[in-house]
Amino acid sequence: MKSRHALLLIFGLLAATLGAFSPAFRHSANWINIIEQQSMIGIVACGMLLMILLGGFDLSVGAVGAAASVVAAWTMPRWGIACGVLAALLLGVAVGCFNGLLIAGLRINAFVATLGTQTLLTGLLLIGTGAMPVYGVPEAFSVIGLGRWGPVPIAALIYASVAAGLAAMLRFTVLGHHIYAVGGNAEASHLAGVRTRLVTVLVYLLGALTAAIAGLVLLAQTSIGQAGAAASWPLNAIAAVAITGAPLTGGAGGMGAVVLGTLLLGTIANALNQFDISPYWQPAITGAVVLFAVAVDTLQRNRTSS
Repeated sequence: MKSRHALLLIFGLLAATLGAFSPAFRHSANWINIIEQQSMIGIVACGMLLMILLGGFDLSVGAVGAAASVVAAWTMPRWGIACGVLAALLLGVAVGCFNGLLIAGLRINAFVATLGTQTLLTGLLLIGTGAMPVYGVPEAFSVIGLGRWGPVPIAALIYASVAAGLAAMLRFTVLGHHIYAVGGNAEASHLAGVRTRLVTVLVYLLGALTAAIAGLVLLAQTSIGQAGAAASWPLNAIAAVAITGAPLTGGAGGMGAVVLGTLLLGTIANALNQFDISPYWQPAITGAVVLFAVAVDTLQRNRTSS
C-alpha cells in the first residue's frame, strides 16, 4: 500500500472513531476550526517539503515567522498594511537566500546553518523589541487570519493557494523536476548540467517565504508581533512531512500528502481538547511521530541497501 493511501486510511479510521465517541467532534464547525488552526503549520509544512525533497530541512522557520510578524506589526502603523506585508515577505526572501548560500555556497550542514540562523534571528528580535510584544496592527488586517469567505476561513484559502501553487511548481516546472533530481542524486544531477547550488538557494528561499506568509497569518490572528512566537513550527512542520512517508534523505514526496499529514496532526490535537486531555501531550505525540517516521525511513533504507 502506498504511503499516501495508508495515511488516508489512518485519517479516515481516526476521524470515524473520534466522531463515534464525540458528537461535537464531527460537527462541521469543529472541522472548520481544525482547518483554520492548522493553516499556519500547513503553509510552513509546504515549504518544509521542498527542503526535505533536497535531503535537508530548516530549523529557522519559526524564527522567520516570528520575525515577519514583528516587522509587519512595526511597519503597518507607520506606512500601511501593504508596506508591512511587503516588508515581511522581503525578510523571508532575505533569510531564505542567506540559508541557501550558507548551505549551497559554504557547504555548511543544513542542521547547523539553519539552527545558527534561528538563534541569530531570535536574538536580534529580542534585542530589537526588548522582549516586548509589538502592538498597533490595523484592525482591517485581522480579516486575513480571522475572516471567512462564506463558511471557509480566509487563512485556509491562503493555505490552499500556497499548497496548490507549490504543487504545480513541483509537477509542471523545470525547477520542480530539478528539485526531485537533486534530492535523488545531487552529484548525478550536477553532471547532467543541473545548477544544483542555484536550486538549493531557491528552495530555501521558498521555504523561508512560506514561513513569512505563515507569520503574517499569525499576526492577523493575534494582532501582536512577538519575538518568541512560532517556536514549535519547525518540529510540527517536519512532523507533517515525515508522517506522510516522505524519505528524509530526499528525492520523493508530494504536496497532497503533506496537506493530509497536517490535517491528521491537527485532528489529533483537536481530539486532545475534545476529550479534556492535557495539551502537554501534543508536543510529545508530535515528537513520537517524527521518531517513528525517521525509524521507518531508516529501516527502509537499510533494507534497500542490503
